[in-house]
Amino acid sequence: MSAVIALTDGAPNTFDGSAPDRICRRPTRAELHAYPSPTPARGRALVYAGGGYLQLMHDKEGVEVAQWLNTLGLDAYVLVHRLPGHDGHPFDIALQDGLRALDVLATLPPLPLLHVGLSSGGHLAGVMACQRDSAGAVIAYAPLNANHRSHKFPPGKPDFPPPEKQAFYDAWPIGIATEPHGLPKCPVFLAYALHDPVVPVQHALNLIVAAQQHQLDVEAHVFPQAEHGFALRGLDGTQDQWPGLVARWLQRLLAV
Repeated sequence: MSAVIALTDGAPNTFDGSAPDRICRRPTRAELHAYPSPTPARGRALVYAGGGYLQLMHDKEGVEVAQWLNTLGLDAYVLVHRLPGHDGHPFDIALQDGLRALDVLATLPPLPLLHVGLSSGGHLAGVMACQRDSAGAVIAYAPLNANHRSHKFPPGKPDFPPPEKQAFYDAWPIGIATEPHGLPKCPVFLAYALHDPVVPVQHALNLIVAAQQHQLDVEAHVFPQAEHGFALRGLDGTQDQWPGLVARWLQRLLAV
């Protein structure tokens, strides 16, 4: 069992389904679910599950990721954030809840902080990497920028409902240097599926181009066999390498 830290008022969150496939479809408050490393931690990770800002894939892209990070010597905290447009929440509610999480983590003994997110959680990880200083960000198959109404791929793609969700993508296109606050302030690791119909690889390519133009530290891996949502389960292909590649990247990043 993880320790649950409430970040806002409201009833404790409930989850549909049972482990290891729990989904939070309507978060009632912002929470951190803490998973401490069994060994002395060399870093701290804030984990963001995906779900298209319509729900949160709490186990598949949150808890399982946190437990994997524990094996790499990181304390991990899964953020259950509220959703844009749900229950009257504003477009940037996920960012607000992320900042609340940073405030709580800042009260702990100092450790290098990483943002780790998959799918829409990877977009939020990119947004958070543009905030306060952090050690790095791990982002997988995330809609970073090509959902922005001015940079859509494929062109003409309809706006996403609810309007607040589209507004958040428009406000935070990560990797579009011409947009305000679009470039992460830390090293970034990317893992994408080449033929992903849900999140086209152009999202990664846009950030790679910005990294080349602005001397950013971005390591990117694109896997031809992977499907969207591979996480730590769908590893029947060369994407089975991505957890090991992250471990190697972290070793460099956190080397004393």
